[in-house]
Amino acid sequence: MHSEAHLTSLVQDIRLWALELGFSATGIAGIELGEDEQHLRGWLTQGLHGEMEYMARHGTRRSRPAELEPGTLRVISVRMDYWPATAADPWMVLNNAQHAYITRYALGRDYHGLIRKRLQKLADRIAARIGPFGYRAFADSAPVLEKALARKAGLGWIGKHTLLLDRDAGSYFFLGELYTDLPLPIDSPRSAHCGSCTRCIDVCPTQAILGPQRLDARRCIAYLTIEQRGAIPVELRRPMGNRVFGCDDCQLVCPWNRYAKVTRIADFAPRHNLDHASLLDLFAWSEAEFLQRTAGMALRRTGYLGWLRNLAVGLGNAPYDPHIIQALRGRLDHPSALVREHVSWAWAEQQAQSLTSSTATAPGSLLKPGLEPNTAR
Repeated sequence: MHSEAHLTSLVQDIRLWALELGFSATGIAGIELGEDEQHLRGWLTQGLHGEMEYMARHGTRRSRPAELEPGTLRVISVRMDYWPATAADPWMVLNNAQHAYITRYALGRDYHGLIRKRLQKLADRIAARIGPFGYRAFADSAPVLEKALARKAGLGWIGKHTLLLDRDAGSYFFLGELYTDLPLPIDSPRSAHCGSCTRCIDVCPTQAILGPQRLDARRCIAYLTIEQRGAIPVELRRPMGNRVFGCDDCQLVCPWNRYAKVTRIADFAPRHNLDHASLLDLFAWSEAEFLQRTAGMALRRTGYLGWLRNLAVGLGNAPYDPHIIQALRGRLDHPSALVREHVSWAWAEQQAQSLTSSTATAPGSLLKPGLEPNTAR
């Protein structure tokens, strides 16, 4: 048995070790998630999870840590910043309809394995100090209510866009967890500071945020471009604009992200100029090029056919360009019915674009809004 003083000292060491491993903050949470479980059940019952059947498949193991990993008493929750210092300005990319917008977290190395390996190193340090103990590491890799646990661990509050927010770090970070059987002293949750602000709700291109902490994944561009395997609903294609893998709009307008921290992890730096690549250049990739250039990246999740599907939508939303017409023509007879359908849609949109003024505002584009917080720090 470990004394309370020994466990308190251990937590102080855990925070220090986590910082040395590249994590920006660490907290300790208990495992009672009753209210969060009820919220999850209501969300699933309404079908707002779309095709993500895995969200319901694991039952209560997602909201009851000890069912997922028997013996769990506490959760060590960690945060790792991902905002890349060298990436092109996101508003510049979003307002250039010929460029492809890729969510900032996916521009570099895939975070899943990176975080799990560092959590393993953290566990090794703990074991070196106290001896063998029970644990299991996660990084968006199992049925875990990571945002709820991070909130309980004092790492922030859940914003109206359903993402975790911190007053001093915004929301551009990944989360990871170490389930453990150690009865560590727990941290206190933080208070929420969204106030009356609704910028994230108002800016959503597809109106996917139905209200505070209530997201309809079936309308979310991140879901449509990454998780969904079938056709993108026609009515949601024009609002997508040039967003071809994920969407950051709700974070970009959040006043608290003016305090976001630049990542210390070099692996999250943009690869292959993907922070401002042209739609045409990416659409020209062969499957072999896609697999080679996205090796070790989260971009792999959409698959090559999903990649072409998403890019076709972006090209359809771009101003008329004969080069786009030529590129689309080359894939009108693609072996995949999914790709053919979206290419045909884009072809028709380009023909319609040719009849409109080339100076019209591109679909789904945004002007950079002011970011003055409306709530006191």
